[in-house]
Amino acid sequence: MKRQGQLLEEIADLKNLYEAFYKAQKGKVSKHYVYAYKKQLQQNLHRLQQQLLSGAVETGGYHTFTIYDPKKRLICATPFPQRVLHHALMNICHASFEKQQIATSFASRPGKGTYSALDKAKEYQRHNRWFLKLDVCKYFESIDHTILKQQLYRRFKDKNVLLIFDQIIDSYSTAAEKSLPIGNLTSQYFANHYLSVADYYLKQGLRIPAYVRYMDDMVLWHHDKELLLESGYRFQDYLAKELRLQLKPFCLNESTKGLPFLGYLLFPDSVRLARRSKKRFIQKSRLYDHYQQTGRWSQKEFANHAMPLVACTEYANAREFRKNVYSAMVASEEEGHQSWVRTV
Repeated sequence: MKRQGQLLEEIADLKNLYEAFYKAQKGKVSKHYVYAYKKQLQQNLHRLQQQLLSGAVETGGYHTFTIYDPKKRLICATPFPQRVLHHALMNICHASFEKQQIATSFASRPGKGTYSALDKAKEYQRHNRWFLKLDVCKYFESIDHTILKQQLYRRFKDKNVLLIFDQIIDSYSTAAEKSLPIGNLTSQYFANHYLSVADYYLKQGLRIPAYVRYMDDMVLWHHDKELLLESGYRFQDYLAKELRLQLKPFCLNESTKGLPFLGYLLFPDSVRLARRSKKRFIQKSRLYDHYQQTGRWSQKEFANHAMPLVACTEYANAREFRKNVYSAMVASEEEGHQSWVRTV
């Protein structure tokens, strides 16, 4: 595959840096650090341009916090100037990363989000008797810096860009030469790229025709149970040897029993909410309603949070579930919950 070169000048172009800033500030325009950066926008972008051209970019300095939705994760919030840097890099390098991906790899790709992955999984679920679901154990923490850098050196030939990639990769680790910070735009690209070689091994080496990957969540389908299981063990060995990744215990089952994938249970003829998604919906809906009733949120803020939450349930056959949740809320706290009912 032809490597991409001569990218740094495009990345450091002021037009690209302005676009990177506007992408980085999306959804955060009211934050004080965005206001401070924007107040001296031209000077800040010229400073970033000089850093890019010299190769001495700022990295690290992450603010960390833990989330528990849907599972415990350590999130690393990147300083805002570095978010602009990351967008500037990926504005130009996106196409190069994209060329490496197979059609059924999803996440961090335009038009290849959660629902696209679910649609493709539903299709395979209908036409295959068995599925094998695989998941990498502590994926972001397990990514090997040396292997990732080797992959990037095969994909890009602009040494200045590769030097910047190296600095970003080296800015964080939880073990010797391992781990990417969850929350970085570059981490999403690097992590998706890291498993792309495994996609080709499955499709071309093991000749699995029905396969979907959403970051490190992978599903294989086939009519032959034994072939599927053998492929899983061979794939497990490949990941351990080539990428130093460890898989969690296999999930092998008949398609009619339901595939747990991205918060849903996919059956050949229907989609249901997974148990954790139901629990999340109930907890979040009560919390959002409390914020609106106590005046912490305006009606508009409430709607901005509630509507996406409802939309997640609408992909599944969950009308009765939603109805029961709303009824319980209205019954428990009188008129205060009418705003929720009107919104949904």
